[in-house]
Amino acid sequence: MRFSPAARTTAAALSALAVLLAPTTAHAAAPERDADPGDTVTLPVRDALAALPVQTESRTGYERTKFKHWTDADRDGCNTRMEVLKAEAVTTPVQGPNCVLTGGSWYSPYDDRYLDSASKLDVDHLVPLAEAWDSGASQWTAKERELYANDLDDARDLIAVSAASNRSKADKDPSEWLPPYAGYRCQYDTDWIADKTRWGLSIDATERNALTQQLAGCPDRPITVTRAR
Repeated sequence: MRFSPAARTTAAALSALAVLLAPTTAHAAAPERDADPGDTVTLPVRDALAALPVQTESRTGYERTKFKHWTDADRDGCNTRMEVLKAEAVTTPVQGPNCVLTGGSWYSPYDDRYLDSASKLDVDHLVPLAEAWDSGASQWTAKERELYANDLDDARDLIAVSAASNRSKADKDPSEWLPPYAGYRCQYDTDWIADKTRWGLSIDATERNALTQQLAGCPDRPITVTRAR
């Protein structure tokens, strides 16, 4: 399920309220690393960061083609990229044949910009494909990598942003790159941790230290994640 930018804000607020109202025992559920695929876990983002396994990364054998994308899982004529662009449009574009989008407008939170053409946007894997490979996806099946690369079930995993900001980011992690717009950095780090939690990915020591330092200046917001694997 995809959410609009406004709906994301509402969902985050409801998630926080749910944690405050939940019994203490529910909040202290099994650690993230003990969850099974399909399980939903809710915990403060700093606890989620602490639960991620710390491992040395390796890019040996990585090729972008090992993550099949963009696919059209529901066979409606719009591939994953176009589904994200449609869902995240601030002003709805006109959809023509072959899912060509004309008109419309989008907000790029990485650099706090509004864009008036789908051609000016990239759909970013929040945790880049190469970073996912380094962090555990090298051991996945080809199907699991395809599902990761086309994940429409968690709106944090794929995000429409300006082409310039996405290409500046490339395959860097938060120890190497943060959104130019400082007002989005806490959200970016929080979503990064949620994405790695959802897919059972590891972090390296440098990445962990950077996230720890950055989150020290951010609200310890609860994240709710349905485990994909």
